[in-house]
Amino acid sequence: MNDSTSAKESRLEVRDIYKSFGVNKVLKGINLRVDKGEILALIGGNGAGKSTLMKILMGIYLPDSGEIYLDGEHIKIQNPAISLAKGIYLVPQEPLLFPNMTVSENIIISMNGKKDALLGKLKGIMEEIGWKIDLERKAETLSIAEQQLVEILRGLMRDSKLLILDEPTSSLTFHEVKSLFKTVLDLKSKGISIIYITHRLSEVFEISDSIVIMRDGIITVKGPVSEFTHEMLLQGLLPPNVDTIHRHAEESECLANYNKVVLDVKDFSGYGFKNISLKVHEGEILGLAGVVGAGRTELATTIFGRDKVLGGKVSLNGENITGLSTAELLAKGVAYLAEDRFQNGIFGLSDIEKNTTASSLNRFGKCFMSKKKEQEETQKYIDLFRTKVVDSSQQMSSLSGGNQQKVVIARALAANPKLLILDEPTRGIDIIARADVYSIIKKLKENGLAILLISSDMEEIIELSDRAMTMYCGTINKEFTKENINHDNLTTASFGIVSEGV
Repeated sequence: MNDSTSAKESRLEVRDIYKSFGVNKVLKGINLRVDKGEILALIGGNGAGKSTLMKILMGIYLPDSGEIYLDGEHIKIQNPAISLAKGIYLVPQEPLLFPNMTVSENIIISMNGKKDALLGKLKGIMEEIGWKIDLERKAETLSIAEQQLVEILRGLMRDSKLLILDEPTSSLTFHEVKSLFKTVLDLKSKGISIIYITHRLSEVFEISDSIVIMRDGIITVKGPVSEFTHEMLLQGLLPPNVDTIHRHAEESECLANYNKVVLDVKDFSGYGFKNISLKVHEGEILGLAGVVGAGRTELATTIFGRDKVLGGKVSLNGENITGLSTAELLAKGVAYLAEDRFQNGIFGLSDIEKNTTASSLNRFGKCFMSKKKEQEETQKYIDLFRTKVVDSSQQMSSLSGGNQQKVVIARALAANPKLLILDEPTRGIDIIARADVYSIIKKLKENGLAILLISSDMEEIIELSDRAMTMYCGTINKEFTKENINHDNLTTASFGIVSEGV
């Protein structure tokens, strides 16, 4: 770090932190410093050790060796209660809410003080950052993005000295991200320190003061953000023996074959959306953007037979598939990657092979499954996605979140679909894996697959889509051609502001 940084007061220092789980060495001597009022971006691939280090700071794990200092004081964090008492709060990537409790109860649970005063403080924070959510709703009714907002509000309510944000924008809209950034900068101005874990490199340059890159349990790169470029960060994330990665932005464009319509949705209505009409062609990616509650996921699950059709028609290659069951749709060639991998995506107690082939069992033997073919298919996607595993028989629940997501994507692709519906396909995936996934999605498009891409990541919609549509209050309110797909157009349309000139 430079001289001006070294003159600042230290908030957190970790020295020579080691942690192993059995023979697996996860942290191999971590030295890290965060100053008061500093935003430190912590980036690294899945399995780099970021989550383990943060869990040590929260008292969830105990280090094998090493020391932790907070405001110059040597502290021993033996459980989460100590960490919270010291002013350290972790906002997890995967929401951990009590489903039968209300939003407000989830936020103020275990906090000292009168309920009215706490609710007043909560409403003040929400008004300041411009977030609106019904505090009396049950947590079980919330979308993933809404659950994420509740977790962030929990942290903001506890006046933390050190706030750890683990992928806080992974399910937020563009407007919500901007509001969060404003809040983070306000916290910084009050002397609060932030460890900001993200896979979105554009956020690193927008919000952070300094950068740390972790790879395989060590810190490989650190310094002020001003000393780095996007390419330098990408290279720092790669193993030493890899010189380049597949840069999706550099791949050649493939024109969609607009002559053949694969998915044809006409005046389609269901719970949360109405009168939707859209087409996805062979070899085309149609991006679907919108704010939380716009009805995008509800549209996808209804097409896929999980929810009741209230009206309209859906056709696949000219065949009416309206109201068919999920099993029937899979057999017809429709595959769906769900937004919430934990609720709808993984079989935690099964191995990677069974998770990969679960949607395509008919390909591996009608009466008895061909173990060899199953292993070969699974290994193919492990290699393509660079999934970090011991072997294909490893239990699914033992993988990191990002690697679990890769297996879920592989399952959808293993069914050899004609139509692939992707709902937040790179949520929780690191920057290198994301580039791999983008490359694979584009290859699938080039091979003629029709893809409906639902994403809260505007950059993802911009990067991948041949056309894009926005949903607002359950309806399609705007369609964009490739040259008009940009942040401003998508964001304004997602909030119901439609310009006729675009």
